[in-house]
Amino acid sequence: MTMNETMKTLLGRRSVRTYLPRPVEPEKLDEILQAGLYAPSAMGRQSVTIVLVQDAETLAQLRSLNAQIMGKPDADPFYGAPAAAVVLTDTALAGEENGRCDGALAMGNLMNAAASVGVSSCWINRMKETFERPEGRALLRAWGLPETMMGVGACILGYAAAPAPAPAARREGRLLRV
Repeated sequence: MTMNETMKTLLGRRSVRTYLPRPVEPEKLDEILQAGLYAPSAMGRQSVTIVLVQDAETLAQLRSLNAQIMGKPDADPFYGAPAAAVVLTDTALAGEENGRCDGALAMGNLMNAAASVGVSSCWINRMKETFERPEGRALLRAWGLPETMMGVGACILGYAAAPAPAPAARREGRLLRV
């Protein structure tokens, strides 16, 4: 069976944890972000907002907050990536559970779209905790977003500094046909 380009992207995408400082071209970012905004959402409410962060100062602040929450204040949980698409969901529109699911779908679309245009990515957790902190709330206000926003994840974006790892063997017994 011949595999189409979509399946090649889905099966070939890998998380990357080391990045070059080279910025991602604006036209590629636009495609990636559009894919995130077109992710399915509960009852079509489109609760997800994506904030593209490329500003070095804001990236440093997000890295620092994330590292503190992780318990490793000297770490770089964004792995040197030059951009992060912060995925937030408005819990006033979708509730917390549906909003978290909406955000997860947007994150998946972002990562797969990035792979389709030759850009590396990785899902970074701890965004819920980041935007529950006073510093995170201040960022929401600075971005003109309501306090009802909940962080879901950050999709870091950039160009890999080293080849992506080979895919792990798939664990058996995870597909049942009934």
